[in-house]
Amino acid sequence: MSNTSSHLSKWSVSSRIFHWISAVLLLVTWVMIFLYDNLDSNLYIGLHKSFGISLLFWMIARVINRVVTKAPPPISMPKWQLLLSKLSHFGLYALLIAMPMAGLLMSVYGGRPVDIFGLFQIPVFVTPDRGLARFYNDLHTEIIWPTIIAFTLIHIAAALYHQFVKKDNLMARMK
Repeated sequence: MSNTSSHLSKWSVSSRIFHWISAVLLLVTWVMIFLYDNLDSNLYIGLHKSFGISLLFWMIARVINRVVTKAPPPISMPKWQLLLSKLSHFGLYALLIAMPMAGLLMSVYGGRPVDIFGLFQIPVFVTPDRGLARFYNDLHTEIIWPTIIAFTLIHIAAALYHQFVKKDNLMARMK
C-alpha cells in the first residue's frame, strides 16, 4: 500500500452518501426494467419509473451538494487523466439526470401519468404526441442507456485501475 493512503483526503460524508445511494438507485432501476422485460407483470415497470424519478430528484440534490461541498484535492496523476476523470464524472451526472427526464417525457407524451410508489402521480403536463413519445423512447433506450452503461463501466474500470494497478488507494476516498 502506498504511503499516500494515510493522508488521502476523503470526500465529505454527504458526497459519499450521495455517491453510493445513486449507485444503488441506478442498480435497482436497472433490475426493475430487467424484471419487467422478463416477467409478465406491470408491477416492475411502475417500480422502474418510481425508482427512475427518485434517481432524478436524488441527482438534482447531488448536484446541489456537489456545488456547495468542497471536493478533496485531486490525487497526483497526469493532467490528461485528471481531465478525463472530470469529463467522465460530468458525463455521468448529465446522463443520470437526462435518462429519467427522457423516460418521464416518453410517458407523458405517450399520455401516461407517472405514478410514484402509489404516493402521488406526475400528471400528463404536455399535449400527448406519439411522435415525441417515440423520440423520447428512442433517446431513453437507444442512446442514453448504452451511454450510461459505457460511462459506468469506465468509472468502475478507472476505480479498479487506481486500486489494483496504481495502488494509490483512491477508492478509500469514497468509502
